[in-house]
Amino acid sequence: MSDQRTDIVTRVAGMAAAFAAAFVARKLITFVWTKATGKEPPVSPEDPEVGMKEALGWAVVTGVGLEAARLLATRAATKQVRAYQTGQVSKADE
Repeated sequence: MSDQRTDIVTRVAGMAAAFAAAFVARKLITFVWTKATGKEPPVSPEDPEVGMKEALGWAVVTGVGLEAARLLATRAATKQVRAYQTGQVSKADE
């Protein structure tokens, strides 16, 4: 039963961390896109009015950026929850 509870806590922490990371990453990616291109990112890349290069660029940047942020946040949250539950403290926390 303890393993099942640990798994649920780990999943919830991972989901919360992934949500927060995706929110921050989206804001950061939008900011960087605007600074780099001088215009706002496309609201609807599927729109034929948006150039193919811009639509594909935005899709690649957001896809890779959001997934990387989500992955890193989930892994960090899982590591912290497991360390807390087992009573182990990483060297970074000392």
